[in-house]
Amino acid sequence: MNDLLTTLTQRLDEHEGRMTRLDRYYAGEQPLAFLAPEARTALGDRLSVMSSNLCRVAVTALAERLRVTGFEHPNVWDSWTRNDLDQTAAIAHREALIHGRSFALVWADRQGRSQVTIESARQVTTLRDPATREVVAAVKRWSDGKVSRASLFEPDRITTFISENGVAGWKTLETIDNPFGIVPVVPLVNSDRLLDVDGRSELTDLLPLVDALNKLLADMMVASEFYARPRRWATGLELEEDEDGNAVNPIPESNRTMVNESPEGKFGSLPGSDLAAYDSAVNLLTSQIMAVTSLPSHYLGVMSSQPPSADSLRAAEASLTAKAQARQGTFGRSWEQVARLMVAADTGVDPTSVDVAVTWADPGTRSIAQEADAVVKLHQAGLLPATYALTRLGYTADEVEAIRAARRSEAIEANLGTITEMSS
Repeated sequence: MNDLLTTLTQRLDEHEGRMTRLDRYYAGEQPLAFLAPEARTALGDRLSVMSSNLCRVAVTALAERLRVTGFEHPNVWDSWTRNDLDQTAAIAHREALIHGRSFALVWADRQGRSQVTIESARQVTTLRDPATREVVAAVKRWSDGKVSRASLFEPDRITTFISENGVAGWKTLETIDNPFGIVPVVPLVNSDRLLDVDGRSELTDLLPLVDALNKLLADMMVASEFYARPRRWATGLELEEDEDGNAVNPIPESNRTMVNESPEGKFGSLPGSDLAAYDSAVNLLTSQIMAVTSLPSHYLGVMSSQPPSADSLRAAEASLTAKAQARQGTFGRSWEQVARLMVAADTGVDPTSVDVAVTWADPGTRSIAQEADAVVKLHQAGLLPATYALTRLGYTADEVEAIRAARRSEAIEANLGTITEMSS
């Protein structure tokens, strides 16, 4: 058991450096790259941070299109909302997009109800069977600053450990049976490949491009300070000297008025440098970023003189919408596994016997009028039932049930009114 715990905690340590780097880029706190040591010395602390935080834009634009709206099981949605997963599921998606994976831990609370927590890949990792790729063990490790704790999850038991000096010297605190028969830790893996069980961050391909963009922005700021501003010159002025005998400019930079006593003196101004070359380079990198992330141009502030129409915006976002649909398929299997464990915790049934399917909101952007018009036409043609039509409009399972109850109540009141009129 200690060997298994050591293996899993070492996996956490192996990925810590990479995840710290990804977190810094997502927060926009990464240092400037591609900067020569001489330039770094000359700049000092004046441009220590220059970040166009497109990493956050790329993750947020994709995560906001991943919204679970319900499950095809009568008891799951109540447990889902009771565990605040209607809010925290979005956090799980963002964590998976940033780090490549996140986790959902399912257990039972003191009242015997299902309890689900979203876990970070910096604290939780799993071990999979190489043949079936099923999770066979998982660990969660955390620290309160004084002692480290770890919970080892196996199909038949869950063991809690404590250590006063990190990985070495783990002591067993408690071992309990696992009633699920499977590991209750479900990974949400951001991957489209079979053997990539640890996932891949959406930022991986974006990092060098963002570094290059930030370098150009820093260069442009330096150029605007030293070369883009017009420079004044004057002749015939007597130079002053400091205490060491060094020449001092008699006209400080802050002076707006210059006076020259020499009749031969002249004044003039040097034109500022054009920064158009930086604009071209920034546009080139922006196009590469759009190709890598599937972000449309209006997400990056690249706008045309002609205001875009709703149809053109939807067409521009087609690639991003397709990527979101692919992530729905990937994360959907994980949420269905979470739902099975929730039902098992609430009812005591075997989680493998639970049949459940997750439903998602449409990842495409369409105006309310467009969506309502399309759904109403399909409903009137008899192709969509009322319940499914409400789901297509983005209503959650609770909202659909409330709407149906309100319509039944209104229908009953209308029938009673008709009966009363006929009786009178």
